[in-house]
Amino acid sequence: MSPVPPRRITFIGIGAIGLPMADQLLTAGFDVTGVDPFADQRTKAAARGLRAEETPGSAAEADVVVCMVATPEQLRAATLGEAGVLRQMPAGSVLVVMSTVGPRAVREVADAAPPGVRVIDVPVTGGVARALTGELSLFASGDPTTIDGVRPVLDALGRVIDCGPEVGQGQAYKAVNQLLCSVHIVAAAEALAFAEQLGLDPANVLPAVSGGAGGSWMLSDRGPRMLQGLEAEVTSTIGIFVKDSTLVKDIADEIGFDAPMVTAAQAKYKAAEEAGWERKDDSQVIQTYRR
Repeated sequence: MSPVPPRRITFIGIGAIGLPMADQLLTAGFDVTGVDPFADQRTKAAARGLRAEETPGSAAEADVVVCMVATPEQLRAATLGEAGVLRQMPAGSVLVVMSTVGPRAVREVADAAPPGVRVIDVPVTGGVARALTGELSLFASGDPTTIDGVRPVLDALGRVIDCGPEVGQGQAYKAVNQLLCSVHIVAAAEALAFAEQLGLDPANVLPAVSGGAGGSWMLSDRGPRMLQGLEAEVTSTIGIFVKDSTLVKDIADEIGFDAPMVTAAQAKYKAAEEAGWERKDDSQVIQTYRR
């Protein structure tokens, strides 16, 4: 007999990217409950027809719990200890860690799982734009049978990339991805700021170079918002890339790998944070050059 496919999902973290992901699952026919401590996010979820709660009481009856929080500390708070979802989840359920938290944190959570509750590691990339269309890339690692069991959930969110059977390998893939993202955003900002200093109109330079050999996905995606200034729509914050560039740098330091490019990018994000732009769109790292 084939296993019963998952139906009830608790989705922890319905922020800028988590909410459209939860919405995709709702549209795909799953019974979804979003969880977020911020009332504004729960109101936005309700406007989309998504049931929402402040704390994950629904996890006690969920087939799958998706965790899409921002930091390793938030992951530990959501999953571990007396109030963590691992204590609430029923036998046979699966915790899917989609946050970018690094191999160590996700392995710590997997090691703490009680008998009958399985943990897989599936960080995602693609940003809000691809979350809205269900075209994220999902770096999936962990027990292959468990991944197959929740594949309908994963397929509703995007393309599943097999990163190996060990929890933490997906996080390692994502660290490589975030090194590139961190550097490419700063490189795009530097190039457009350089154009400005040359007396060029960056609105003309951007389309001229973005489709050529010097182009990148980040230049095409972030470039227009760089030109809009500090009030540009926020799809991913400076604070997220302070966290991610630092996470990548810490992982590199742990293995003794010299990573000067991400170190330089990290310094620019931290400078933007120190200027008070932590909650501005990450494209606004360009402001550190304009100063």
